[in-house]
Amino acid sequence: MNGQYCIFMLTSILENKTQDSVGVKLIDGESYSYQKLINLVDEMASKLSSHGVKSEMVVNIVIENSIEFLISFLSVTRCGAIVAPLNPTYTASEFKFYIKDANSTYLIVKDQDNPSVAAAQNANVNVITVGISKTGLKLMGLKGELTHTRDPETVTDDAVALFLHTSGTTSKPKGVPLTHRNLLASLNNIVNTYDLSESDTSIVVMPLFHVHGLIGVALSTLASGGCLVVPPRFSASTFWKTQVDTKATWYSAVPTIHKILLDRADSDEAPHESFRFIRSCSSPLSKEVLLGVENRFGSPVLEAYGMTEAAHQMSSNRLPPFKRLPGSVGTPTGVEISVRDEQGMELSYSKLGEVCVKGPNVMGGYVNNLSANKSGFWGDWFRTGDQGFISEDKNLTLTGRLKELINRGGEKISPVEVDQVILSHFAVSEAISFPLSDAKYGESVNAAVVLSEPASESSIIEFCADKLASFKVPGRIFVLDELPKSATGKIQRRSVAEMFKE
Repeated sequence: MNGQYCIFMLTSILENKTQDSVGVKLIDGESYSYQKLINLVDEMASKLSSHGVKSEMVVNIVIENSIEFLISFLSVTRCGAIVAPLNPTYTASEFKFYIKDANSTYLIVKDQDNPSVAAAQNANVNVITVGISKTGLKLMGLKGELTHTRDPETVTDDAVALFLHTSGTTSKPKGVPLTHRNLLASLNNIVNTYDLSESDTSIVVMPLFHVHGLIGVALSTLASGGCLVVPPRFSASTFWKTQVDTKATWYSAVPTIHKILLDRADSDEAPHESFRFIRSCSSPLSKEVLLGVENRFGSPVLEAYGMTEAAHQMSSNRLPPFKRLPGSVGTPTGVEISVRDEQGMELSYSKLGEVCVKGPNVMGGYVNNLSANKSGFWGDWFRTGDQGFISEDKNLTLTGRLKELINRGGEKISPVEVDQVILSHFAVSEAISFPLSDAKYGESVNAAVVLSEPASESSIIEFCADKLASFKVPGRIFVLDELPKSATGKIQRRSVAEMFKE
């Protein structure tokens, strides 16, 4: 892409590549050249089009990480329709909600053994089963195999390609529409940030139904002409064998996964010189884990900042020789970033406020949600809901979600700051701080931890007291066997708080 992105359709990322080079490699050894990927997308898109899939229709995809997911995703967008991927582990009631909320017309699955099928049928949504093998592509509908073909409709760059929901941790999930233009701009930003090229190979670690795995890794790799290695799911026990066998040059994941790989590094005989770089995104990475990963795996760790509404990436630390700043999510990548006060006025360097962004990768607004659109924008600036500050050298540091700040007697405390201090304790492997109601101060600071070795609650509190102002020190430390996590591996702060809420 070399600094320029083609405004047309998402499938243009497969074009103008070395057509016989491998674009996708599966764990079982099967590989797909760029020409084969193009042929599969063209075939599936023409069959879907003949079956009635067309522009502005919403198509759910409920498939684990696989070649079937990738081809289905690109084929639906090629038809001008809108992909709404869903987590295959959702419950029947969750599928019912998301299918209805998206006003879906079709559902694509790899097999019928999923509660999404029943939910779709109850909503009169057409179900299509996709299979890709050495013998080719096979699509099955209610009345049998799809064999007829028809040229798909012309797609414009402003057509919606991807429809996702926010996590809904504080309210009803909001619908996020991302256009072909949004996605192509984001892919261009990612490719340029990390100098991705056809010589790179990435391993998909995150699920493809989420922007981190889909845009941050899979599509950006294909946009660069590189090779994408696709295991069905993340497996720590096989990760390093995959890396060595495929000569992978990078991967991206949430901090939880980096920590797992670091903890297992010696027992798994992980190489000491591994990737060209390692990317971390979606939640804060502790300084200890960052330095530990860099030292053990011999690779620079680049923290990035992304969100669904911006088609994933907004900022990132850069490759050497640029300095990597632990705790910072780097400088803007193809977007403008501004920190603003409660009235929407821009703040000067180092002043704490709400992080706002604008750029060609940022959505135009939520679907059918006037109140969210009114409160979510200041003019052209999208309000991320994150608190942070920008240094004079343009590096952005995040201090937490505004709605998650702990208000102790009027003092606004960043839970991220407390998390990082607790995580620096030698016995703590995972930590999350949260507020609980307090008769005297309104809210009190508390934390839940997972220990890697024995330690008392009092010793962790004393440790925090040496590193934090007194009003920030947790009053209680709850030791758990594990912390609740989302499907993407992010620790759920609000879920932990609910566990101890009176």
